[in-house]
Amino acid sequence: TTDEFILDEVDSKTLDHYCIRMEGMLSGFQSDLSSISSEIQTLQQQSVSMNVRLKNRQAVRSHLSQLVDELVVPGVMISTILESPVTEQEFLEQLHELNTKINFAKELSFRETLACSDIQDIVDRLKLKAVSKIREFILQKIYSFRKPMTNYQIPQNTLLKYRFFYQFLLANERTVAKEIRDEYVDTMSKIYYSYFKSYSGRLLKVQYEEVADKDDLMGVEDTAKKDILQFLSLSSRNTIFTLGQRGTILSPAELEGPILVPHTAQRGDSRYPYETLFRSQHYALLDNGCREYLFLCDFFMVTGNSALDLFNCIMGKTLSMFLKSMSTYVSDCYDSIAIFLCIHIILRFRAITAKRTIPALDKFWDAVLELLWPRFELILEMNIQSIRNTDPQKLGVLDTRPHYITRRYAEFSSAIVSINQTFPNERTNALLGQLQVEVENFVLKMAAEFPSRRDQLIFLINNYDMMLSVLMERAADDSKEVESFQQLLLARTQEFIEEILSPPFGGMIAFVKEAEALMEKGQLDRLKNEEARITQLVRGFSSTWKQSVESMSQDVMRSFTNFKNGTSIIQGALTQLIQYYHGFHKVLNQPTFRSLAVRSELINLHHLMVEVKKHKPNF
Repeated sequence: TTDEFILDEVDSKTLDHYCIRMEGMLSGFQSDLSSISSEIQTLQQQSVSMNVRLKNRQAVRSHLSQLVDELVVPGVMISTILESPVTEQEFLEQLHELNTKINFAKELSFRETLACSDIQDIVDRLKLKAVSKIREFILQKIYSFRKPMTNYQIPQNTLLKYRFFYQFLLANERTVAKEIRDEYVDTMSKIYYSYFKSYSGRLLKVQYEEVADKDDLMGVEDTAKKDILQFLSLSSRNTIFTLGQRGTILSPAELEGPILVPHTAQRGDSRYPYETLFRSQHYALLDNGCREYLFLCDFFMVTGNSALDLFNCIMGKTLSMFLKSMSTYVSDCYDSIAIFLCIHIILRFRAITAKRTIPALDKFWDAVLELLWPRFELILEMNIQSIRNTDPQKLGVLDTRPHYITRRYAEFSSAIVSINQTFPNERTNALLGQLQVEVENFVLKMAAEFPSRRDQLIFLINNYDMMLSVLMERAADDSKEVESFQQLLLARTQEFIEEILSPPFGGMIAFVKEAEALMEKGQLDRLKNEEARITQLVRGFSSTWKQSVESMSQDVMRSFTNFKNGTSIIQGALTQLIQYYHGFHKVLNQPTFRSLAVRSELINLHHLMVEVKKHKPNF
């Protein structure tokens, strides 16, 4: 029992000790776990910190890498800028790179970056070398313009391929850029002035020697000498009142056709009217001016007013020379058609430059028009005055054919109206209206010189018909001039028909008119005692009408220069005669005259119409 007790005691102590040891172990393990947790937190914090530092270093590295790349001046750049010709593609590429480094160095310098000083010197020396080579290259190209017979457009096109050179100079060496610009302006100004002065002078040598003078006005008397001169010159040019083929200068094919080559024209002994030379001269100006303006905008990088100012610096002297030369010519010019054609050439050239959106020559076009319009209006007013002052008694022998003054007017008016249709001008229309009034008055004054009304009417009809025919060839059928002369011609033709019917058929016509008037009033019985008169009229018409119609037809065809118009008048007269005879029939069919035996001698109206048709002339 004691042994059992001792064993129980021993087991109890062992168990307690074991429990104590286990408790200690667990306590230690718990402590170790706490320590590990703390270390994990520390590691996590260190990891986050390291991640932030890595990102910061990567960001710094990126910036530093870019900075270093920009700061480093490669050996290939140095050798290319120093040694390669500027025309090499490699030089152009390295120049772009150098420009980038220069701009970067400026930016670093502005930020006061210390590393900038390490490359500043070498970048500056490369810039100076590049500027020197570019300056020499561009100036050489500009100087090449000055060589005789040089087509300056070729070096201009070369410069455009290297337009970045000027951009580089403008950004990095403005003094040199200004020097090049000034040199270009000076050179091209002289070239254009010299070229156009020479070209204009040579053009004048192929102008017609015979030009209009102050006596070549519409109302001036024609002389035998002038007739001969005009006849001799018709093969090579038109008269100053006739448009002829001169109007073709406004067709697109000729307006923008090749310019005249004076020495070729001289060799061929060709001569041209002033408007042809004017067109050639100003088309050359338009072509060169447009090309020059586009080059300036492209190469010198200017726009708006800056581009216009630069263009005027180059072309100003040439444009002034044009205006001065034109002012001298215009002040002594009396060829109104030439002036008017020049005006319309300029109006079309202005439309061309507007379509190309090139405003460089706008003020010049306006200045030219300011010279031409007043002169055209003055010449037109002089012609109006010359017709107003014309004395019909001093114009020689009277002739019923179309007068040369009205022919001049018709040719001139149709020329101006046809040209004016594209760009209508109210002032021109007003002056043409005044001219027409004076011509109509002149025709009436001339007609009054004829002793008989018949000759007066023949003269009026011949002149109205001629003017109308000429106008309708060129002017629109609904133009005011055409409409006015149609009304005048119709009125005088009707009067003339009455005039030529009167001698052979006047008695019958007077009786018909008298009887119709009395019929309207119901007083026809007042003529019932006119049997003898009626008998004479019926028998007289029946016996003489064929001979009278034949004689009348021949007389009309001799009187009118236009066969078509003469034929129309004869047809009108015969139609009117049938209407009067029809009226004669109606009167004699009235109860008052039904008992008259002579009524049986009246010619059947249908038979008369058939017979009359045989007398109609065919032309």
